[in-house]
Amino acid sequence: MFIDNVLLTLSSGKGGPGCVSFRREKHVIQGGPDGGDGGKGGNIYFQVDKNTHTLSHFRNNQHLKAKNGEQGMGRKMYGKSGEHLVIIVPPGTQVIDAQTNEVLLDLVEEGDKKLFLEGGIGGLGNTHFKSSTNQRPEFAQPGRPGLSKTIRLELKLIADVGLVGFPNVGKSTLISVVSNAEPEIANYEFTTLTPKLGVVVTEDYRSYVMADIPGIIEGASDGKGLGIEFLRHIERTKFLLFMIDLANYRSLEEQYETLKKELQKFSTSLSQRDYAIALTRCDTLTPEEINEKVDFFLNLLGLKRNDLAQKYKAREDLHSYCQDVYERDGNLPFFVMPLSSVSKINVDPIKYALSDVIRKVRDEESRC
Repeated sequence: MFIDNVLLTLSSGKGGPGCVSFRREKHVIQGGPDGGDGGKGGNIYFQVDKNTHTLSHFRNNQHLKAKNGEQGMGRKMYGKSGEHLVIIVPPGTQVIDAQTNEVLLDLVEEGDKKLFLEGGIGGLGNTHFKSSTNQRPEFAQPGRPGLSKTIRLELKLIADVGLVGFPNVGKSTLISVVSNAEPEIANYEFTTLTPKLGVVVTEDYRSYVMADIPGIIEGASDGKGLGIEFLRHIERTKFLLFMIDLANYRSLEEQYETLKKELQKFSTSLSQRDYAIALTRCDTLTPEEINEKVDFFLNLLGLKRNDLAQKYKAREDLHSYCQDVYERDGNLPFFVMPLSSVSKINVDPIKYALSDVIRKVRDEESRC
């Protein structure tokens, strides 16, 4: 089960109480108080582990508590500190205050460990309260209470390429062909109910992560369909690939404008992310029909046709109606390419084109 949003109550450990004790030994003339301090309560930490992929392990355990510190002992011995609680989460997890919706932690990097709640301090034993006017203190401090907080954990997948499109336009088929992912594929809408990640490896030993996101429909940013439950998963992707269906009853322009509008309504920064366009199911039309539709669509975007497929040509023979990378001007796609994942038309060219784009994005990030 994939769970990407969970409500938790976290409590750090309470400090142990100080000890009231007196030294009484035969032949020891100067006795007196010797109560030790209580142990410190356990802290709560968050740690990122890339081997964890969901938040489902919190489903049946929504109140997590660190151990309390133990009571101090005689002979000025400290009580044992409470054991820390380390909460393991997948990369991309945000810790959000349940009351204010403030993002408290943004956990992205593998191995990153953050202190979230500190345990209570142990109480002082009676040895600290001895004075010239009180040679026999018969009291000690209680331990301080730990901290409690109700939070929401929200998982936003981290991927290099996020697939964006209407339901049943070929997103799952593409990721199953180019990567090691095994999504459900069927001839009906919303076969993808949970996001899927796949690692795409090219022959030059480069790789990138592709995310198959459940289909977006008009009104998704307002909660329709699967709504914003999954729109947030493409917030962290470095690059977006719009999947537009050549055989859909909607026009190419309508599909493109609707997707752009939903992204804009959901997040302004997301709508400005670099992107490319794949025109799917090109095997259902003749080359002439594809050329006509592609040219019309490119004219709408103010673009011209050339040969992207030849630039990224692999071992197989490719159709000649593919587009090349052109000089981008403003918020335009990096490329527009017809695609058929089923017939393997332009699968390798689009895989290598995305690899080159991701390398450029990573280089730009490393320079920042």
